[in-house]
Amino acid sequence: MRRPVRILLLVVGIVAFVAISLGLGRVLSANGAEQDAILALLRTQARGDAAGMVAQIEGCARRPSCITSARANATRLRAPGKVELVRLDASTSFSLGGTSGVARVVWKTPTHETVVQCVRVDRGGDVIGGLSVELRALSGPIGHQSACPSGS
Repeated sequence: MRRPVRILLLVVGIVAFVAISLGLGRVLSANGAEQDAILALLRTQARGDAAGMVAQIEGCARRPSCITSARANATRLRAPGKVELVRLDASTSFSLGGTSGVARVVWKTPTHETVVQCVRVDRGGDVIGGLSVELRALSGPIGHQSACPSGS
């Protein structure tokens, strides 16, 4: 093989590697953004701030049932201390584009026993334009061994 062809193949390989690496970086950052958004919502809930929860859940202010649920959760799950994320089963394991799913989250505070809840998450966008995360719903506490419904 001639030298110019080898150089061209090497350059194409490097460009492909960089493009794939950047795409994977965006997908992995969406997982981090989902975790950050859920943790922020749980902290708001643990402070007992129902209005803050409504503001963090996309479209909640327009759904009376969501507002009622946020108030009930904020009252029932109010707990002083730092919120610790024990486990997060993300809404999707891997997606190059927009998708919806339900994340199962286990959390606690120093003064509150472990709580398990489900969070409906919408991921929008794509690898090229960027990915976004919106929280759509937060369940009340579920059983410690319970699974989240797949489409709630």
